[in-house]
Amino acid sequence: MAEQLLKKYKNKIASLQLIPSSGGVFEVTVDGSLVFSKKQLGRFPEPGEVEKAIDR
Repeated sequence: MAEQLLKKYKNKIASLQLIPSSGGVFEVTVDGSLVFSKKQLGRFPEPGEVEKAIDR
């Protein structure tokens, strides 16, 4: 997913940080705002779901 985001938003991303964790937590934040949380939804994102959340 990181590669897809870097390709799509190459001119908009100043940095991208992957933080390993335990317990199956998968969260995506943009400028400090949570845009997707596997922990809250109980599932991984569908294809394109994170991009749609970022574009809002």
